Amino acid sequence: MKAIIPAAGFGTRMRPLTFTRPKPVLNVAGKPIIVHAIETLKAAGICEIGIVVSEMTRPAVQQATEDLPGVTISFLEQHEMLGLGHAVLMGREWVGDDDVCVYLGDNLFQEGVSAYVELFTRERPDAVIGLVEVENPRAFGVAELDGQRILRLVEKPVNPPSNFAVAGIYCFSSRIFDQLAALKISPRGEYEITDAIQGLIDAGGTVLGQPVHGWWKDTGQPRDLIEANHLLLERLVGNVLGSVEDSRLSGPVSLATTAVVRNSKIVGPAMIGEGVIIENAYIGPFTSIGAGSVIRNAEVEHSVIEQQCVIEDVETRLQDCLIGLRAVVRGGRRIPKTLKLTLSDASIVELT
Repeated sequence: MKAIIPAAGFGTRMRPLTFTRPKPVLNVAGKPIIVHAIETLKAAGICEIGIVVSEMTRPAVQQATEDLPGVTISFLEQHEMLGLGHAVLMGREWVGDDDVCVYLGDNLFQEGVSAYVELFTRERPDAVIGLVEVENPRAFGVAELDGQRILRLVEKPVNPPSNFAVAGIYCFSSRIFDQLAALKISPRGEYEITDAIQGLIDAGGTVLGQPVHGWWKDTGQPRDLIEANHLLLERLVGNVLGSVEDSRLSGPVSLATTAVVRNSKIVGPAMIGEGVIIENAYIGPFTSIGAGSVIRNAEVEHSVIEQQCVIEDVETRLQDCLIGLRAVVRGGRRIPKTLKLTLSDASIVELT
């Protein structure tokens, strides 16, 4: 089985973070989102991965995924943004007659995707679709079920046939490409993957639903990155390799070899990257700090700090923040007690 990860869009719902970089390369828990996806697929035994990119996203995605061990990555061009069905169709020649797993790379699964691959391999249906039970099925594509078999998929139904929405994981036989090639554009102006799956069902194919076990997170908006960072850091194993001077560390803390902590307090779970300097600072739980960043005379918790950031002389505690590459935050009195910031790359904020 091969895998396809769609990564051609720029992720406008994630702005301002995506003004300068595509969503798949934003960091969460110390790694780009797309790297988490690739590692999840590798853990399920899928090592040939095709990433669908556009002219805009290819350079950043290629840089983020180079030299990953144990996988072979190919880049598949999508020149027009015409929906998920169209993105998957771009991989037809590359997939050939093999089976294919389609993984929406901005989705995270606590238990990975092995259960879907194993069900597909064991039962040999035409498709296995990940399903997640949701409180508001009217906002999703929803499955009508007969046991484990999917009878019908309905997009954003007024009267949902179930509470099971389609999650971001699909396993297909190569038959899916005939359905994708025959699709007509939807009222949204896209080629819908759900229409292709319905085509399989209408043609007498077997499509099975596999419920998600554990948590599932779709990182579609900035606040979702904070929540995903929290969920991933919950399973962090502490490993202090860097230099610690006159400081106190408690809870699981991952401190990279070249990181330095001086006269500071860190409460885990927290992930500190290579070359980070933390001085006269407090780092609270569920915080990840990217390589080369400096945090001095400041307090940060429950935040994602990207690479090469500078946060210094900030009296107000930064909480629930997303700080982009090379961003700078300086100064400020302790008014209010906490401050929430979402900053795109290379931003400069001076609090006066």
